Amino acid sequence: MKKYDLCVIGGGPSGYAAAMRAIDFKKNVLLIEQDKIGGAGIYNGALSSKTFWEISKEFASFNKKMVHLGLPRPEIHFRNVLQEVNEAVNERSDQLENHLRLVIKNHPELFNFLKGQARLLSKSVIEVRTNFGSENIHAENIIIATGSRPRKIPSIKVDEKIIMTSDGISSLEEFPESLVILGAGVIGCEFATIFSNFNKTRVHVISKDDRILPFEDSDLARVVEKNLESNQVLIHRESILEKMDIVDGKVEYILKHPDGNRESFHAEKALISVGRVPNIEDTGLNELGVELSKTGHIIDNDTQTSISNIFAVGDITADIALVNVGELEGRHAVEKIYGVPKRPIIYKNISTIMFLAPEVAGVGMNEQQAQNSNINYQVASFDYKCIPRAVAMRNTEGFFKILVSDDEEMKVLGLRAVGEHASSAIQAV
Repeated sequence: MKKYDLCVIGGGPSGYAAAMRAIDFKKNVLLIEQDKIGGAGIYNGALSSKTFWEISKEFASFNKKMVHLGLPRPEIHFRNVLQEVNEAVNERSDQLENHLRLVIKNHPELFNFLKGQARLLSKSVIEVRTNFGSENIHAENIIIATGSRPRKIPSIKVDEKIIMTSDGISSLEEFPESLVILGAGVIGCEFATIFSNFNKTRVHVISKDDRILPFEDSDLARVVEKNLESNQVLIHRESILEKMDIVDGKVEYILKHPDGNRESFHAEKALISVGRVPNIEDTGLNELGVELSKTGHIIDNDTQTSISNIFAVGDITADIALVNVGELEGRHAVEKIYGVPKRPIIYKNISTIMFLAPEVAGVGMNEQQAQNSNINYQVASFDYKCIPRAVAMRNTEGFFKILVSDDEEMKVLGLRAVGEHASSAIQAV
């Protein structure tokens, strides 16, 4: 049985970062990935959706200027958009593949890579199944980084062609005439923004709450809602989906409204966007007794699980599901195993970006969270109309909002920025 200092299961952003950090400590590491290096950080996830958003944003801006100047609107085809998205994905994928080959070449005594499926047989023994058979390996420490996948609803048949998750967007051949999106969280609103920006698709969004982005403050959500609706997006507020089926090659869905009435709608395509679930199936985690939450996420203490030599990073945990956070966790887990990390991971100062119209960024608490925590605070807002750069760009929609403690210290509790370059503007805080 081959023995390693560390085995990393999963080659997405967090797992890859962990494996590379282990080399810095001169440890013999095995990285196991059953599909593609990069995971959802590249494919059907962060990079692909953000590339879609960038293209849609540029197109919407150009289209607006053409209309303002009285010139013909530009024409765009989905296949061209998808080609550019795929080029971005392939570029990043090639970078990682080339880097992987360099690491294998330059550190043959330290780094090993296997393409296959891994299952824990004990806290130190892993079964690896490849196309050439299976083998057992021994590792002193293990990092689980198997990621997540889109959540599905048992009552809805997802074929990834007519009723899709985010994994099925790349299967489209042309812009659909109409698209219904189930879920008004970040991902659902991002795709509503993307498709409405191209002005080719009539978009419906189903929200069980009285507004979109219910976890954010209402003044922020209203700005995004206003822009979606100006792009002809229909938001079904306080609506419960009772049924969604494929009928004659299209989507038929029934909503129950607050007054008890039911209404039937039709759309060419549907996108299910109700969160993601951790990939724990057939990993051996349940059999080993690793502590899991009710949602199936690994419960960890600063990346360490309930079994002392097994660590968990990335989307498999219930912490913030962002690429940069997963990479941070991967490196931190290795430092915790082999070094002395300077401090535990601090999540409260990690920023989030929502790729909407306009762009939204935040760090720390919003007003809802401060109120729910019974924290006394002061709040100040500053409108984009007061910023000369925004005036020069002819794009003054948006605001900054900062929360500080209501005392002499005036400690910064949080900031929200809504508008052009919002993600860059929050860096100081």
